[in-house]
Amino acid sequence: MPVNWDLVWSSFGPLITGAITGTIPLTLASFALGLMLALVVALMRLSRNAVVSGAARFYVSVIRGTPLLVQLFVIFYGLPSLGVKLDPWPSAIIAFSLNVGGYAAEVIRAAILSVPKGQWEAGHTIGMSRAQSLIRIILPQAARVSVPPLSNTFISLVKDTSLASLILVTELFRNAQQIAAFSQEFMVLYLEAALVYWVICLVLSTGQSALEKRLDRYVAH
Repeated sequence: MPVNWDLVWSSFGPLITGAITGTIPLTLASFALGLMLALVVALMRLSRNAVVSGAARFYVSVIRGTPLLVQLFVIFYGLPSLGVKLDPWPSAIIAFSLNVGGYAAEVIRAAILSVPKGQWEAGHTIGMSRAQSLIRIILPQAARVSVPPLSNTFISLVKDTSLASLILVTELFRNAQQIAAFSQEFMVLYLEAALVYWVICLVLSTGQSALEKRLDRYVAH
């Protein structure tokens, strides 16, 4: 079938607008909140308190054991039955943040455990408390280790935000759906949306590689 190039060019602007005003802000907000949550959960997982560690383990198990789409629907469509009604944007941010928190927590926990125990002892030797050693010595080293997997989580989140279109969040894929429904050119619009996602992820992957090379210079081999 011939490609409707006029439609391709005219729809390119709305798709880019959806990416800039919807997909990217949604990704950044969800990842930032999810990362903060992940750090707390990771530290809870490392706690010697069985109740604290168990609660964190349960949260990670639930998040990793259920589909993101189900989590999104529970928050947007399920919570109103309990008297809690949220708008599409907050619902999407909460769902994506909780999902990122569950996956990133295990990344951060593994990164912290990868730091030699001697680093903790070194901090204690110079008079640092456990919290000070964690903040000043352990976390900076763990951050370098966690960059590749966390970058992959971020890139995956960019693509996962397309699920927000199912709860009427106006972002890249939602705009593609609306234009496709009006023009009936579903293949063209969905392939164009896929191309935009691919370009965004390609740029992020390039940035990830550059960041990894930069951090690698500070790691002894």
